Amino acid sequence: MRWIDNHCHLESDRLDEVVAQATAAGVERLIDIGTDLATSIAAISKAAASDRVWATVGVHPHEARHGIGGIEDLLGSDRVVAVGECGLDYHYNHSPTPDQQAAFAVQIDMAHRHRMPLVIHTREAWDDTFAILDEGGVPDRTVFHCFTGGADEARAALDRGAHLSFSGIVTFPSADEVRAAAELCPLDRLLVETDSPYLAPVPRRGKPNAPANLPLVGEALARIHRVAPETMAEHTWDNAVDFYGL
Repeated sequence: MRWIDNHCHLESDRLDEVVAQATAAGVERLIDIGTDLATSIAAISKAAASDRVWATVGVHPHEARHGIGGIEDLLGSDRVVAVGECGLDYHYNHSPTPDQQAAFAVQIDMAHRHRMPLVIHTREAWDDTFAILDEGGVPDRTVFHCFTGGADEARAALDRGAHLSFSGIVTFPSADEVRAAAELCPLDRLLVETDSPYLAPVPRRGKPNAPANLPLVGEALARIHRVAPETMAEHTWDNAVDFYGL
């Protein structure tokens, strides 16, 4: 089996070790996610240092108060495969709501103009997320990363043509709504991620996460869809390759 971790946050000083551990676990490709200008530049550097790593560039809603200056200049790198992660997070509200909404709208437009995928983070902000997406137009390749909604939110995202990406949350005992969303998601719109170093899946919950744990997430999704892990690996691999143009 071979897997693609389509959303992780890699440590620069442990890059070789983490990539080697992932590869040994069958996780052959990694998408390292930018969350502000500095981490976006760092993601490009890590992608340049490893032929198994690609980068995204964007401004997370937590960082939206600082603006998005410089992000668009990074899109010319051949190692950059998406805009984001961007979106809305009303759980923490580290940035004022107007700043989050403005940064999200600009990055939607950026994805359209550069014909690139869009990586969305949304937490406790579904209505506004969908409203801003509808106003700006949903990019042809859009993914809701670390999907935490239920069946209703999944249908709303899928009806807009989006992909859904699931993390280790899908293994948590309390995450029945997330599992219902995963079951609803067609296999050709499903992606798998670790969001490492966060959200380690059961049975490693509570420990630092790593891309090498991705097969545990994939196997959980396989059980939900009642398919073999090999089938889930094949579908999510093909989906990620097509989505990011790898």
